[in-house]
Amino acid sequence: MTDRIAPDGGDEFAIFNRFESEVRSYARSFPVVFARAREAQLFARDGTAYLDFLMGCSSLNYGHNPPELKSALADYIANDGITHGLDLYNEAKESFLREFHEAILRPRQLDYVVQFPGPTGANAVEAALKLARKITGRPNIIAFTNGFHGASLGALSCTGNRYHRAAAGQLLGGVTRLPYDGYLGSAVDTADYLDHLICDPSSGVDAPAAVIVETVQGEGGLNVAATAWLRKLAAIARKHGALLIIDDIQAGVGRTDAFFSFEAAGLRPDIVTMAKSISGYGLPMALVLIDRQLDKWEPGEHNGTFRGNCHAFVTARAALEHFWRTDSFVASIRQKGNLLKSGLDQIARKYDPSRVSSRGRGMMRGIDLKSGEVAGQVVRIAFQKGLIVETAGPYDEVVKCLPPLVISEDQLSQGLDILEDAIDSVLGSTVTTVAKEVDHDRQGSRRRETNSPTCR
Repeated sequence: MTDRIAPDGGDEFAIFNRFESEVRSYARSFPVVFARAREAQLFARDGTAYLDFLMGCSSLNYGHNPPELKSALADYIANDGITHGLDLYNEAKESFLREFHEAILRPRQLDYVVQFPGPTGANAVEAALKLARKITGRPNIIAFTNGFHGASLGALSCTGNRYHRAAAGQLLGGVTRLPYDGYLGSAVDTADYLDHLICDPSSGVDAPAAVIVETVQGEGGLNVAATAWLRKLAAIARKHGALLIIDDIQAGVGRTDAFFSFEAAGLRPDIVTMAKSISGYGLPMALVLIDRQLDKWEPGEHNGTFRGNCHAFVTARAALEHFWRTDSFVASIRQKGNLLKSGLDQIARKYDPSRVSSRGRGMMRGIDLKSGEVAGQVVRIAFQKGLIVETAGPYDEVVKCLPPLVISEDQLSQGLDILEDAIDSVLGSTVTTVAKEVDHDRQGSRRRETNSPTCR
């Protein structure tokens, strides 16, 4: 989420203010005109460089204009490669599907077929929900508090955020929303609660077609589901004949240490939705991965004009070839994720835990400042110092860091230094002495209390 106050930029923003809809959001938090980008940096029209810890909201995991992908796309265009192919057979799609199978699916023993639903993550979620209902004959979907799955009506029905839901202008039905892991505190196992509701014929909760969940809730505030909870959730879905849909749109493609965010839990979801960084280059592309036995679509039953973006197929294939053929890239992600965690923990230890704590997983981490106003001030000061970073969470209280997975350690440290300076500037000198070792149990408890349903 971002500020909703339009910048007063005079002539600098005249064209945007006159011709672009008021719905724009990120531009309000970062009021400059950007001209070019390279690796971990964005450059304003006046040449000012900014470290990018937003990265298209995790759409640019390999950084801006990665050279291997740029050259592959340039060669393809220079040779008059097909740009738009609907769902026609073409060489660009063929090459991507082959590489996706060889580099990603086969090593993980995942027998998925690939659906191209359209260009966005919301397209993927809409298709996944539709397919689950078609397969099971059930209308109900289980979704979770603080989940974000898109802003089109079906996906929005599964999204928790009140601000986004209100824009629909109509009732959003067909979904039962239940508490995410830890939402009601550490003493309540919300997976058991789900099982009890479905088992009870008088609970008022209909048997679901699917359970849709993010393993790490990005927009919801970097809430991390425990491995045990995810495994229990998968077992409950199977027990009740529901499909398990993992929304890996933001947390996937290496953002949480592995290609899929669910790998650490050993899950085999029935359906996986992907978008954002799957093209590798910021080009529109989305996938629905469907267990082969569940591919019950009839020809053309779900379609979209831009499901055949061949330029995205080219860069997606190049990304898989360059980054995912060996384990070295994953090892580097884990190393940088540990550095990011260490840096954020160090910032948090300077302050009372009731005011500041770190959270997240892998290269998808942030600082919970317990206040949207405070977090907004931190984002503004960080931008003034040369860092682009956004907020997340139900109150926009979490400063969310999504640096590129290819960032250098020096740039990562530079960004963390800027963030620390910004937090110090806002919170002032009220630094407390806290134990050097992070108490993970207490930190988890704080996260759960912050995201409890108690109004602030």
